[in-house]
Amino acid sequence: MSVSTSFPENRPAEAGEAAGTGETGETGEEGIAVVTVDFPPVNALPVAGWYALAEAVRAAGRDPRARCVVLAAEGRGFNAGVDIKEIQARGSRALIGANRGCYEAFAAVYECAVPVVAAVQGFCLGGGIGLVGNADVIVASEDATFGLPELDRGALGAATHLARLVPQHLMRALYYTARTVSAAELHRYGSVWRVVPRGELRTAALELAREIAAKDGELVRLAKAAINGIDPVDVRRSYRFEQGFTYEASTAGAADRVRDTFGKEGAE
Repeated sequence: MSVSTSFPENRPAEAGEAAGTGETGETGEEGIAVVTVDFPPVNALPVAGWYALAEAVRAAGRDPRARCVVLAAEGRGFNAGVDIKEIQARGSRALIGANRGCYEAFAAVYECAVPVVAAVQGFCLGGGIGLVGNADVIVASEDATFGLPELDRGALGAATHLARLVPQHLMRALYYTARTVSAAELHRYGSVWRVVPRGELRTAALELAREIAAKDGELVRLAKAAINGIDPVDVRRSYRFEQGFTYEASTAGAADRVRDTFGKEGAE
């Protein structure tokens, strides 16, 4: 598993752009940090992975060079939530760890000192919704789908974040049915900024990040704090409330009853 942070290399200056300092005739990606998750096969993160992601995002925001963070992933999809197999193997200790790790990772995105642009490809499920729901802006590939299969996985949570992406009644329908919604649909609701072919996703995310990073760094950080301060819902407290029901479902046995069917769907 890897969670890496990078500042993209310089790119050639485009027509009409001022060249950067130096004699190369290039403009650098000054102010942009890219945090990339790569955990094959589906980016379903174990407990340690959620904590590593949280620290990477927080560290990127603390870096004085950063004025925008791009949160991206390698592989088939953006994020498939928690590692269910780890919870099956380790029981309540892994469940508590996953709860706390997700809580920290989601909070890290929301509280990042600079705006976070989520670049989403393929599936964005479970914990992935927590990440993008707390991001400032979402850019998605045409094949991106978003959903909370929690009721099919013996868990509850992240309705807090799904409610930031779709209207209330649709959120409830998606939550109860475990259905997904496409990037194009979220674009119509205004929660996805732009939908592009998969091969253009990173470019599109960096283009938006570049526009944000061109602003005064101090003002951008103040703007992030100000916008968070006027949110009508305290996302940390709201999500923590949901997590209590996840634990209740586990202690009551309902979670294990459903979770034990994971990976066995369609088996004879």
